[in-house]
Amino acid sequence: LSSEIARWGLLAKRLRFHIVGAFAVSLGVAAFLKFAVAKPGKKAYADFYRNYDSMKDFEKMKKAGIFQSAK
Repeated sequence: LSSEIARWGLLAKRLRFHIVGAFAVSLGVAAFLKFAVAKPGKKAYADFYRNYDSMKDFEKMKKAGIFQSAK
């Protein structure tokens, strides 16, 4: 009987521990993805398009013969 009493609430206690742990891990992964993946990606796009000249690129592709409709 005493071993049964010792197991009362064991599932709830373990679930509480694992839910808190899973929440903490998910917050850590979300923060890592934001700062290690999303921010550098946004910065790379911003750096690229800051000096990007679409007409110059278009003329280069047109000269290379990529477009059939633009001559």
